[in-house]
Amino acid sequence: MLAKHGFISAFGRLTSLSPSSSVLRRQQFLVRTLCGSRIHRPKLIGAMSSSSEADAESVLRIVTPSLDPKRHKGQAGKIAVIGGCREYTGAPYFAAISALKIGADLSHVFCTKDAAPVIKSYSPELIVHPVLEESYSISEEEKRKVQEKVLGEVDKWMERFDCLVIGPGLGRDPFLLECVSKIMVLAKKLNVPFVVDGDGLFLVTNSIDLVKSYPLAVLTPNVNEYKRLVQKVLNCQVDEQNAEDQLRSLAKQIGGVTILRKGKSDLISNGETVNSVSIYGSPRRCGGQGDILSGGVAVFLSWAQQLKSSPESPFENPAILGCIAASGLLRKAASLAFTKHKRSTLTSDIIECLGESLEDICPAS
Repeated sequence: MLAKHGFISAFGRLTSLSPSSSVLRRQQFLVRTLCGSRIHRPKLIGAMSSSSEADAESVLRIVTPSLDPKRHKGQAGKIAVIGGCREYTGAPYFAAISALKIGADLSHVFCTKDAAPVIKSYSPELIVHPVLEESYSISEEEKRKVQEKVLGEVDKWMERFDCLVIGPGLGRDPFLLECVSKIMVLAKKLNVPFVVDGDGLFLVTNSIDLVKSYPLAVLTPNVNEYKRLVQKVLNCQVDEQNAEDQLRSLAKQIGGVTILRKGKSDLISNGETVNSVSIYGSPRRCGGQGDILSGGVAVFLSWAQQLKSSPESPFENPAILGCIAASGLLRKAASLAFTKHKRSTLTSDIIECLGESLEDICPAS
Protein backbone atom coordinates (compact mmCIF):
# COMPACT_ATOMS: atom_id res chain seq x y z
CA MET A 1 0.00 0.00 0.00
CA LEU A 2 1.20 3.50 -0.72
CA ALA A 3 1.40 5.80 2.25
CA LYS A 4 -1.51 8.19 2.52
CA HIS A 5 0.70 11.27 2.78
CA GLY A 6 3.48 10.39 0.37
CA PHE A 7 4.50 8.45 -2.66
CA ILE A 8 7.28 5.92 -3.09
CA SER A 9 9.98 7.00 -5.50
CA ALA A 10 11.79 4.81 -7.98
CA PHE A 11 14.28 3.99 -5.28
CA GLY A 12 11.72 2.97 -2.69
CA ARG A 13 12.00 6.03 -0.49
CA LEU A 14 9.01 7.63 1.12
CA THR A 15 8.73 11.28 0.25
CA SER A 16 6.68 13.37 2.64
CA LEU A 17 4.13 15.74 1.19
CA SER A 18 3.17 19.27 1.97
CA PRO A 19 0.09 19.50 4.22
CA SER A 20 -1.65 21.42 1.41
CA SER A 21 -4.68 19.41 0.35
CA SER A 22 -4.35 20.55 -3.26
CA VAL A 23 -0.77 19.32 -3.47
CA LEU A 24 -1.77 16.07 -1.77
CA ARG A 25 -4.55 15.48 -4.29
CA ARG A 26 -2.19 16.12 -7.18
CA GLN A 27 0.46 13.79 -5.75
CA GLN A 28 -2.12 11.06 -5.27
CA PHE A 29 -3.16 11.58 -8.89
CA LEU A 30 0.44 11.31 -10.02
CA VAL A 31 0.84 8.02 -8.13
CA ARG A 32 -2.13 6.64 -10.06
CA THR A 33 -0.94 7.93 -13.44
CA LEU A 34 2.84 7.62 -13.49
CA CYS A 35 3.63 4.49 -15.47
CA GLY A 36 1.98 2.10 -17.86
CA SER A 37 1.73 -1.64 -17.43
CA ARG A 38 3.99 -2.13 -20.45
CA ILE A 39 6.90 -0.70 -18.45
CA HIS A 40 9.01 -2.88 -16.18
CA ARG A 41 10.44 -1.42 -12.99
CA PRO A 42 14.06 -2.53 -13.65
CA LYS A 43 14.11 -0.52 -16.89
CA LEU A 44 13.47 2.76 -15.12
CA ILE A 45 15.73 1.97 -12.19
CA GLY A 46 18.48 1.20 -14.68
CA ALA A 47 17.91 4.51 -16.41
CA MET A 48 18.31 6.61 -13.27
CA SER A 49 20.24 6.63 -10.01
CA SER A 50 20.53 8.88 -6.98
CA SER A 51 23.68 10.65 -8.19
CA SER A 52 24.85 9.65 -11.68
CA GLU A 53 24.50 10.06 -15.40
CA ALA A 54 20.92 9.29 -16.35
CA ASP A 55 20.17 7.03 -19.29
CA ALA A 56 18.25 9.71 -21.15
CA GLU A 57 17.49 7.53 -24.16
CA SER A 58 15.87 4.88 -21.96
CA VAL A 59 13.80 7.54 -20.22
CA LEU A 60 12.73 8.91 -23.61
CA ARG A 61 11.57 5.45 -24.69
CA ILE A 62 9.68 4.97 -21.44
CA VAL A 63 7.94 8.35 -21.39
CA THR A 64 7.15 8.88 -25.09
CA PRO A 65 3.68 7.44 -25.85
CA SER A 66 3.06 5.27 -28.88
CA LEU A 67 0.94 6.71 -31.67
CA ASP A 68 -2.57 5.28 -31.39
CA PRO A 69 -5.32 6.02 -33.95
CA LYS A 70 -7.88 5.64 -31.18
CA ARG A 71 -6.58 8.69 -29.34
CA HIS A 72 -8.23 12.04 -29.93
CA LYS A 73 -6.90 15.58 -30.22
CA GLY A 74 -5.46 16.81 -26.95
CA GLN A 75 -4.57 13.48 -25.41
CA ALA A 76 -0.92 13.82 -26.43
CA GLY A 77 -0.60 17.05 -24.48
CA LYS A 78 -1.98 20.58 -24.22
CA ILE A 79 0.76 23.07 -23.38
CA ALA A 80 0.52 26.81 -22.67
CA VAL A 81 3.35 29.34 -22.71
CA ILE A 82 2.94 32.46 -20.57
CA GLY A 83 5.28 35.01 -22.10
CA GLY A 84 5.96 37.39 -24.94
CA CYS A 85 6.02 41.20 -24.88
CA ARG A 86 6.97 44.07 -27.17
CA GLU A 87 10.71 43.35 -27.10
CA TYR A 88 10.66 39.57 -26.98
CA THR A 89 8.56 37.48 -29.35
CA GLY A 90 11.00 34.76 -30.37
CA ALA A 91 11.35 33.02 -27.00
CA PRO A 92 7.66 32.15 -26.48
CA TYR A 93 7.45 31.00 -30.10
CA PHE A 94 10.48 28.71 -29.69
CA ALA A 95 9.02 27.14 -26.53
CA ALA A 96 5.54 26.70 -27.99
CA ILE A 97 6.55 25.39 -31.43
CA SER A 98 9.07 22.99 -29.84
CA ALA A 99 6.25 21.46 -27.82
CA LEU A 100 4.37 20.77 -31.06
CA LYS A 101 7.44 19.46 -32.89
CA ILE A 102 8.10 16.99 -30.06
CA GLY A 103 4.55 15.71 -30.24
CA ALA A 104 2.11 17.74 -28.16
CA ASP A 105 -1.29 18.13 -29.82
CA LEU A 106 -2.00 21.74 -28.89
CA SER A 107 0.22 24.67 -27.96
CA HIS A 108 -1.06 28.02 -26.67
CA VAL A 109 0.74 31.32 -26.08
CA PHE A 110 -0.59 33.95 -23.65
CA CYS A 111 1.23 37.19 -24.48
CA THR A 112 0.79 40.95 -24.63
CA LYS A 113 -1.33 42.54 -27.33
CA ASP A 114 1.75 43.99 -29.03
CA ALA A 115 3.44 40.60 -29.24
CA ALA A 116 0.45 38.63 -30.47
CA PRO A 117 0.41 39.63 -34.19
CA VAL A 118 4.13 38.95 -34.45
CA ILE A 119 3.90 35.52 -32.83
CA LYS A 120 0.84 34.66 -34.94
CA SER A 121 2.84 35.52 -38.05
CA TYR A 122 5.53 32.99 -37.14
CA SER A 123 3.19 30.02 -37.30
CA PRO A 124 -0.52 29.30 -37.79
CA GLU A 125 -0.05 26.18 -35.63
CA LEU A 126 -0.03 28.15 -32.38
CA ILE A 127 -3.14 29.36 -30.52
CA VAL A 128 -2.26 32.90 -29.47
CA HIS A 129 -4.11 34.81 -26.73
CA PRO A 130 -3.32 38.57 -26.65
CA VAL A 131 -4.46 39.07 -23.04
CA LEU A 132 -1.43 40.26 -21.06
CA GLU A 133 -0.80 43.96 -20.45
CA GLU A 134 2.27 46.09 -19.70
CA SER A 135 2.36 49.18 -17.50
CA TYR A 136 2.85 51.66 -20.35
CA SER A 137 -0.51 50.78 -21.90
CA ILE A 138 -2.72 51.33 -18.83
CA SER A 139 -3.23 54.00 -16.20
CA GLU A 140 -2.77 53.49 -12.48
CA GLU A 141 -6.54 53.60 -11.96
CA GLU A 142 -7.11 50.83 -14.51
CA LYS A 143 -4.59 48.34 -13.16
CA ARG A 144 -6.83 46.45 -10.75
CA LYS A 145 -9.61 46.08 -13.31
CA VAL A 146 -7.16 45.00 -16.01
CA GLN A 147 -5.52 42.45 -13.71
CA GLU A 148 -8.90 40.89 -12.92
CA LYS A 149 -9.65 40.72 -16.64
CA VAL A 150 -6.32 39.03 -17.39
CA LEU A 151 -6.82 36.44 -14.66
CA GLY A 152 -10.37 35.83 -15.83
CA GLU A 153 -9.21 35.14 -19.38
CA VAL A 154 -6.47 32.76 -18.26
CA ASP A 155 -8.78 31.04 -15.77
CA LYS A 156 -11.14 30.09 -18.61
CA TRP A 157 -8.42 27.87 -20.06
CA MET A 158 -6.29 26.80 -17.11
CA GLU A 159 -7.88 23.46 -16.28
CA ARG A 160 -7.52 22.33 -19.90
CA PHE A 161 -3.72 22.49 -19.80
CA ASP A 162 -1.41 19.64 -18.91
CA CYS A 163 1.49 21.99 -18.18
CA LEU A 164 2.45 25.67 -18.37
CA VAL A 165 5.75 27.22 -19.43
CA ILE A 166 6.14 30.52 -17.58
CA GLY A 167 8.67 33.17 -18.53
CA PRO A 168 9.99 32.95 -22.12
CA GLY A 169 10.08 36.50 -23.50
CA LEU A 170 8.11 37.78 -20.52
CA GLY A 171 10.21 40.87 -19.87
CA ARG A 172 10.39 42.60 -16.51
CA ASP A 173 7.56 45.08 -16.57
CA PRO A 174 6.34 45.29 -12.94
CA PHE A 175 2.64 45.12 -13.73
CA LEU A 176 3.10 42.23 -16.16
CA LEU A 177 5.13 40.31 -13.57
CA GLU A 178 2.46 40.95 -10.95
CA CYS A 179 -0.20 39.49 -13.25
CA VAL A 180 1.95 36.45 -13.95
CA SER A 181 2.50 35.89 -10.22
CA LYS A 182 -1.30 35.72 -9.85
CA ILE A 183 -1.43 33.22 -12.73
CA MET A 184 1.10 31.05 -10.89
CA VAL A 185 -1.02 31.13 -7.74
CA LEU A 186 -4.03 30.09 -9.83
CA ALA A 187 -2.08 27.23 -11.41
CA LYS A 188 -1.07 25.97 -7.97
CA LYS A 189 -4.67 26.16 -6.77
CA LEU A 190 -5.74 23.98 -9.70
CA ASN A 191 -2.71 21.66 -9.37
CA VAL A 192 -1.40 22.45 -12.85
CA PRO A 193 2.35 21.75 -13.29
CA PHE A 194 4.52 24.56 -14.60
CA VAL A 195 8.04 25.06 -15.92
CA VAL A 196 9.69 28.38 -15.05
CA ASP A 197 12.34 29.80 -17.37
CA GLY A 198 13.76 33.13 -18.53
CA ASP A 199 12.21 36.17 -16.89
CA GLY A 200 9.93 33.86 -14.95
CA LEU A 201 13.04 32.92 -12.96
CA PHE A 202 13.68 36.62 -12.27
CA LEU A 203 10.18 36.78 -10.80
CA VAL A 204 10.60 33.60 -8.76
CA THR A 205 14.04 34.57 -7.43
CA ASN A 206 12.49 37.70 -5.95
CA SER A 207 9.37 35.84 -4.73
CA ILE A 208 10.44 32.33 -3.74
CA ASP A 209 7.07 31.65 -2.10
CA LEU A 210 5.52 31.45 -5.59
CA VAL A 211 7.10 28.01 -6.01
CA LYS A 212 8.14 26.96 -2.52
CA SER A 213 6.90 23.50 -1.53
CA TYR A 214 5.05 23.07 -4.83
CA PRO A 215 6.28 19.69 -6.16
CA LEU A 216 4.80 20.33 -9.61
CA ALA A 217 7.13 23.28 -10.25
CA VAL A 218 10.23 22.91 -12.43
CA LEU A 219 12.91 25.62 -12.59
CA THR A 220 15.36 25.64 -15.53
CA PRO A 221 18.07 28.22 -14.72
CA ASN A 222 21.13 28.97 -16.82
CA VAL A 223 24.48 29.90 -15.27
CA ASN A 224 23.55 33.44 -14.22
CA GLU A 225 20.00 32.58 -13.17
CA TYR A 226 21.32 29.73 -11.04
CA LYS A 227 23.88 32.02 -9.42
CA ARG A 228 21.12 34.45 -8.39
CA LEU A 229 18.98 31.61 -7.01
CA VAL A 230 21.85 30.25 -4.92
CA GLN A 231 22.65 33.70 -3.55
CA LYS A 232 19.01 34.37 -2.72
CA VAL A 233 18.07 31.02 -1.17
CA LEU A 234 21.33 29.64 0.23
CA ASN A 235 22.99 33.02 0.83
CA CYS A 236 26.30 31.88 -0.65
CA GLN A 237 28.19 31.64 -3.92
CA VAL A 238 27.99 28.80 -6.44
CA ASP A 239 30.27 25.94 -5.40
CA GLU A 240 31.40 24.08 -8.51
CA GLN A 241 33.47 21.62 -6.48
CA ASN A 242 30.32 20.37 -4.76
CA ALA A 243 27.82 21.14 -7.51
CA GLU A 244 25.53 18.14 -6.96
CA ASP A 245 25.32 18.59 -3.19
CA GLN A 246 24.64 22.30 -3.57
CA LEU A 247 21.91 21.71 -6.15
CA ARG A 248 20.30 19.11 -3.89
CA SER A 249 20.39 21.57 -0.98
CA LEU A 250 18.90 24.34 -3.11
CA ALA A 251 16.00 22.21 -4.33
CA LYS A 252 15.36 20.93 -0.82
CA GLN A 253 15.45 24.44 0.66
CA ILE A 254 12.79 25.55 -1.84
CA GLY A 255 10.59 22.71 -0.65
CA GLY A 256 11.22 19.92 -3.13
CA VAL A 257 10.75 21.74 -6.42
CA THR A 258 12.63 20.21 -9.35
CA ILE A 259 15.59 22.21 -10.65
CA LEU A 260 17.28 21.59 -13.98
CA ARG A 261 20.59 23.43 -13.86
CA LYS A 262 21.70 23.98 -17.45
CA GLY A 263 25.37 23.68 -18.30
CA LYS A 264 28.02 21.53 -19.94
CA SER A 265 26.27 18.72 -18.08
CA ASP A 266 22.67 19.39 -17.11
CA LEU A 267 22.08 18.60 -13.44
CA ILE A 268 18.59 17.73 -12.20
CA SER A 269 17.42 17.48 -8.60
CA ASN A 270 14.24 17.59 -6.52
CA GLY A 271 16.10 17.78 -3.23
CA GLU A 272 16.40 14.01 -2.93
CA THR A 273 18.22 12.70 -5.99
CA VAL A 274 20.64 14.28 -8.44
CA ASN A 275 20.88 13.11 -12.05
CA SER A 276 23.09 14.46 -14.79
CA VAL A 277 22.63 14.47 -18.57
CA SER A 278 25.74 15.07 -20.64
CA ILE A 279 25.24 12.98 -23.78
CA TYR A 280 25.58 14.53 -27.24
CA GLY A 281 25.62 18.31 -27.22
CA SER A 282 26.91 21.04 -29.51
CA PRO A 283 29.62 23.71 -29.20
CA ARG A 284 27.24 26.20 -30.84
CA ARG A 285 25.55 28.25 -28.13
CA CYS A 286 22.99 30.26 -30.11
CA GLY A 287 20.30 31.93 -28.00
CA GLY A 288 16.94 30.22 -27.69
CA GLN A 289 18.00 26.69 -26.81
CA GLY A 290 16.70 27.18 -23.28
CA ASP A 291 13.28 27.93 -24.73
CA ILE A 292 13.34 24.63 -26.63
CA LEU A 293 14.25 22.90 -23.36
CA SER A 294 11.40 24.49 -21.39
CA GLY A 295 8.85 23.50 -24.03
CA GLY A 296 10.28 19.99 -24.07
CA VAL A 297 10.15 19.60 -20.30
CA ALA A 298 6.48 20.61 -20.36
CA VAL A 299 5.64 17.96 -22.98
CA PHE A 300 7.56 15.10 -21.41
CA LEU A 301 6.28 15.99 -17.94
CA SER A 302 2.70 15.82 -19.23
CA TRP A 303 3.42 12.49 -20.94
CA ALA A 304 4.94 11.09 -17.76
CA GLN A 305 1.75 12.00 -15.91
CA GLN A 306 -0.37 10.09 -18.38
CA LEU A 307 1.44 6.80 -17.92
CA LYS A 308 -0.84 4.32 -16.21
CA SER A 309 0.44 3.11 -12.85
CA SER A 310 0.10 0.06 -10.72
CA PRO A 311 0.64 0.05 -6.93
CA GLU A 312 3.33 -2.59 -7.34
CA SER A 313 5.41 -0.46 -9.67
CA PRO A 314 5.75 3.10 -8.35
CA PHE A 315 8.26 5.28 -10.21
CA GLU A 316 10.11 8.56 -9.95
CA ASN A 317 7.99 11.70 -10.18
CA PRO A 318 7.12 13.04 -13.64
CA ALA A 319 9.07 16.28 -13.24
CA ILE A 320 12.36 14.38 -12.95
CA LEU A 321 11.47 12.20 -15.94
CA GLY A 322 10.41 15.23 -17.97
CA CYS A 323 13.69 17.02 -17.30
CA ILE A 324 15.87 14.03 -18.20
CA ALA A 325 13.93 13.31 -21.40
CA ALA A 326 13.88 16.95 -22.56
CA SER A 327 17.56 17.47 -21.80
CA GLY A 328 18.56 14.33 -23.69
CA LEU A 329 16.42 15.16 -26.73
CA LEU A 330 17.60 18.78 -26.98
CA ARG A 331 21.21 17.69 -26.80
CA LYS A 332 20.72 15.11 -29.54
CA ALA A 333 18.89 17.62 -31.76
CA ALA A 334 21.55 20.27 -31.18
CA SER A 335 24.27 17.77 -32.07
CA LEU A 336 22.45 16.77 -35.25
CA ALA A 337 21.84 20.38 -36.27
CA PHE A 338 25.52 21.20 -35.73
CA THR A 339 26.63 18.36 -38.00
CA LYS A 340 24.48 19.91 -40.73
CA HIS A 341 25.11 23.64 -40.21
CA LYS A 342 28.28 23.98 -38.11
CA ARG A 343 28.91 27.61 -37.10
CA SER A 344 25.74 28.86 -38.77
CA THR A 345 23.48 26.65 -36.60
CA LEU A 346 20.44 28.57 -35.34
CA THR A 347 17.75 27.69 -32.83
CA SER A 348 15.31 27.15 -35.68
CA ASP A 349 17.69 24.53 -37.12
CA ILE A 350 17.69 22.68 -33.81
CA ILE A 351 13.89 22.78 -33.66
CA GLU A 352 13.76 21.21 -37.12
CA CYS A 353 15.92 18.35 -35.83
CA LEU A 354 13.71 17.54 -32.83
CA GLY A 355 11.43 15.18 -34.73
CA GLU A 356 14.26 13.33 -36.45
CA SER A 357 16.12 12.97 -33.15
CA LEU A 358 13.09 11.60 -31.30
CA GLU A 359 12.30 9.26 -34.20
CA ASP A 360 15.80 7.86 -34.03
CA ILE A 361 15.29 6.93 -30.36
CA CYS A 362 11.54 6.18 -30.37
CA PRO A 363 10.38 5.15 -33.86
CA ALA A 364 6.76 6.08 -34.52
CA SER A 365 6.04 2.77 -36.23
